[in-house]
This record gives sequence, C-alpha cells and structure tokens, in this order.
Amino acid sequence: MGLRIHFVVDPHGWCCMGLIVFVWLYNIVIIPKIVLFPHYEEGHIPGILIIIFYGIAIFCLVALVRASITDPGRLPENPKIPHGEREFWELCNKCNLMRPKRSHHCSRCGHCVRRMDHHCPWINNCVGEDNHWLFLQLCFYTELLTSYALMFSFCHYYYFLPLKKRNLDLFVVRHELAIMRLAAFMGITMLVGITGLFYTQLIGIITDTTSIEKMSNCCDEISRPRKPWQQTFSEVFGTRWKILWFIPFRQRQPLRVPYHFANHV
Repeated sequence: MGLRIHFVVDPHGWCCMGLIVFVWLYNIVIIPKIVLFPHYEEGHIPGILIIIFYGIAIFCLVALVRASITDPGRLPENPKIPHGEREFWELCNKCNLMRPKRSHHCSRCGHCVRRMDHHCPWINNCVGEDNHWLFLQLCFYTELLTSYALMFSFCHYYYFLPLKKRNLDLFVVRHELAIMRLAAFMGITMLVGITGLFYTQLIGIITDTTSIEKMSNCCDEISRPRKPWQQTFSEVFGTRWKILWFIPFRQRQPLRVPYHFANHV
C-alpha cells in the first residue's frame, strides 16, 4: 500500500501541533545542553544514554509527522463494495455516501473515515484505521521521551555529581534553574496527559472499541472483548510481528479481516 499524504487545513490544529513540536524541540535542545553533554564530558554518564535519548526523540518525531500526514482511512466518493459484504455497509446521513459500518463522519474534516477513533487536534488529523498504529506509537514514544527527560532532570540535581566545568557566559547556564523548571513543568503536564490518553487507547484496542463507540454507547456487544488481544493489536498495526509494532518507518499492510468481525454498530 503506497503512502497517501493527507493534509488538513485547520488553523486550530496547526496551533496544537506547533505546540507539540515546540515542547519536543525545547526538550531535545535543553536536556542535552544542560544535563547530558556536560555530565558525559565529566564522565558521569556513558555515551549510550545520549544515543538512546536521541533515538527515542527521532522515533517520536517520525511518529508525529507520519500520524499527521497519513491518510487515516478516508473513503472514496464511489467505494467498491465487496460482493459478500454489502450487508455490512451503510449510508452516511451527512455526506450521502456508502461506508463500512464502524466508520464515522468527521465534521471537522468533512468526510467519512474507516473505523474512526477520534479527531485529534494535536496531530491535526483524524485517528482512523490507517494511522491508528502511528498514533499509538506517538503516545508510547512521547511518554518514553518525557519520562527519560524528567529522570535526567531529577538526577541532575539529586543524584549526579556536581559539574566542575560551568561556562557562566552561556545563557542556558546563567538561567539554568528557570529553564529546567519550565522543562519539568511541561514534562509533567505532558506525561500526565499522555498517560491517560495512552491508557484509554490501549483499553479500546483490547476491547475492540473506538472512542466514538464508547461515547455513543451504541452497542453493548462491541464493548465486550471478543478477540484475543494479540489479534486486535495485530489488526491495528497491520502485522503479527510484535517487534514491528514499535517501528514507525515501515509501511502498514492491513490484515485481511472481513468487515463482519465486530461490525454490528
């Protein structure tokens, strides 16, 4: 399946995503400048910790960009309905187009999305069948990167040996306390928010229920898990190889699962 670029024109979404990029840049610049590199130069930490930090940061950024620009599963104007699955399609009462059941019409984007979970302003895109796996990776690596940065911030003041070489001519050194307090505030806020979001996403996949279905309470049958968790995660990530669930650089190939699995909305 080729990469389909999906760009949403939404100033509100641009602002939200810009804020996320700012927090990412702030941490990717400040933490190494104040904590990692100085302690590495004085032999307090091994270089592998710096490599891991930048590795997580790159994976986080790739997941963010790809989740934002990947087509979430927008339905074409004249979809081809498989002959044996017509009973599992329905007519959208907003755009008057046929769609698979469990699809939803996004009022902000103006079209239907297959198995839409929600519209996320933080990635300025819908979270649907084709980019849900990237959104999960974004939550995971954001939580990992934030925890990593907060851990080093704590160790910088309460665990590592004091730095002997400090260049007071540098702005970040003179105002280190204020800068690190701001980094800690953003990190804690991000960690609390993303932990709650990541938890609800994992529960939704395990129970094979989207966020929209949870809010609408449209079918009690969907809220019950009917598949093993390995199966539901494999369907979201497009592969049964668990190691690939953590790789944002690949192309997702959807598993061929008939629509009548959990399509009774």
